[in-house]
Amino acid sequence: MNIKFRLILMNFMQFFIWGAWLLTIGSYCSQTKHWTFSQFGAIFSTMGISAIFMPALMGIIADRFINAEKLYGILHILGAVALFCLPLMHTPSTFFAVMLLNVLCYMPTLSLSITVAYSALKTENKDVVKSYPPIRIWGTFGFIVALWTVNLTGSETSANQFYISSLVAFALGIYSFTLPKCPPLYSKTTNKSFVDLLGLNAFTLFKTPKFAIFFIFSLLLGAALQLTNAYGDTFIHDFKNVPLYKDSFGVKHAAIVLSISQFSEMFFIITIPFFLRKFGIKYVMLLSMLAWVLRFGLLAFGNPAGGLWMIILSCIIYGMAFDFFNISGSLFVETQTTPQIRGSAQGLFMMMVNGFGAFLGSILSGFLIDNFFILPDHSNNWHGIWLAFAAYALVIAIIFPFVFRYRHNAALKHAIQHS
Repeated sequence: MNIKFRLILMNFMQFFIWGAWLLTIGSYCSQTKHWTFSQFGAIFSTMGISAIFMPALMGIIADRFINAEKLYGILHILGAVALFCLPLMHTPSTFFAVMLLNVLCYMPTLSLSITVAYSALKTENKDVVKSYPPIRIWGTFGFIVALWTVNLTGSETSANQFYISSLVAFALGIYSFTLPKCPPLYSKTTNKSFVDLLGLNAFTLFKTPKFAIFFIFSLLLGAALQLTNAYGDTFIHDFKNVPLYKDSFGVKHAAIVLSISQFSEMFFIITIPFFLRKFGIKYVMLLSMLAWVLRFGLLAFGNPAGGLWMIILSCIIYGMAFDFFNISGSLFVETQTTPQIRGSAQGLFMMMVNGFGAFLGSILSGFLIDNFFILPDHSNNWHGIWLAFAAYALVIAIIFPFVFRYRHNAALKHAIQHS
């Protein structure tokens, strides 16, 4: 079978697993289980906890002890078991524990899938830079198909979303053992310190002001990145309690509406080289922050009927908000660090955004909503919630250009020209 097709199938299932529950778990927790936002925030924070250390730890194991494709398969099978058990958990604490087990298995597979794909393409003498992006885009398509599947099967607020995800995770786990071999790159006797292996040497970058500021803002913006993933579906479903909106297309097909965000990602990824050449990395990152302000603001005033266009526009803006920061940030790290710590620095960037940032965003947002945005009739003040998130992003956007002193340089221009 053609190696590109096999990797496309791997990426499709990889992100289908995530898409089946990531945007809809909030509706399940709030509307089916009736748990508080603080309890849900803790559950959603499990991804941040996992992203802090699991990718690096599994990377060490794949580098030294076991083939990456085998470790990848084992993790997906274990994750499938955890997903299958999730609906059996009836308290927030037990649900948290099993969800933590699930994401401890899933989060490192994101980087392992890249390792497996790169290794397979290089073995086939393929140009990774040219060959991988068209393969990876099928992962986004898989995420979209998962959202549509969950919506059209009526599973957005039911446990079925976890069973669907579990089935695909188990299938991918088995399929992984048929992928091309990706053996460890280092022998057990390789002379590398534990600090180097964990990527902790990249923390020395905090001694440089521009990196310290960059990583701090990565954490702050990372706190905002998952907010609409956490609360978007719940926000739209809450309109079913209003007679004017309960039968609207938006309420009945919330996951399909939200899938526009992934279509938008696919488009804006293509535009990034143009924007980087035109404006430079600093202002592309600023555009991302302003896009978050606009996304949250549109959600504050949108509704699933006459205001559906605002929700759709916010989903379109998501592509700019998410991709512009993540990809331009990774390019900044790529061009501003030495080869010796480049991989570790990329890991640190992901740790700040998807680890510490996502964890703090999940925990603090749940606490703030429960304590300041629940109305006397016990309904959720979504208008206030989204405006508060918009204000947070605006403060970051205002401060950022004044403290991040960076000029577009030749190294980055070269990287953009070849991207």
